[in-house]
Amino acid sequence: MPPRAKYTREEITEIALGIVAESGVESLNARSLAEAMGTSTRPIFTAFKNMEELESTVRESAMNVFGQFAEKETPDMPAFKQVGIQMITFAKEKPKLFRLLFMKEQAHTFDFEEMFSSMLGVTADKCIEYIMNDYSLSKEDAMTLFRHVWIFTYGIGVLLSSNICLFSENEISDMLSVQFRSMLIMIKSSHAAK
Repeated sequence: MPPRAKYTREEITEIALGIVAESGVESLNARSLAEAMGTSTRPIFTAFKNMEELESTVRESAMNVFGQFAEKETPDMPAFKQVGIQMITFAKEKPKLFRLLFMKEQAHTFDFEEMFSSMLGVTADKCIEYIMNDYSLSKEDAMTLFRHVWIFTYGIGVLLSSNICLFSENEISDMLSVQFRSMLIMIKSSHAAK
């Protein structure tokens, strides 16, 4: 009977996620991971076919961390704004993971709907639902609003995670509110004009 694996897939993924969170995805390789584990590279390639599979698994774990941020509730704040604030908080507190998820060059370019479903998944679906319910918008209008506000929020996250710009929590909250209200007014007034 072969010896029991010293590290499980989950343990290896967790250690790899720690490396990426601390030093960035470019620091993740078999040697650095083995060193962090205190072993040879053998356990890594016993659990994973190759580094690409490991990186994909680390990306999924990072998305779970992002999902936990996105689900944090803030009293007295609209649900959709909470998600935006948490995305920006994630960019500030976990900049390397933010870059892995949202700034890493992709093998091919997505249109917004593809990116929406593949990168944001359940979080995006919840946002659309919040917008539809809280502001009495159709799914199409909620998607339009989400697209514009998400791109704006993403930009703030990029500025913060890259140490290009620093905003206070109040500035972030105010900017998101102005962007959201502006888009909501534009969408509602376009229907009134018809």
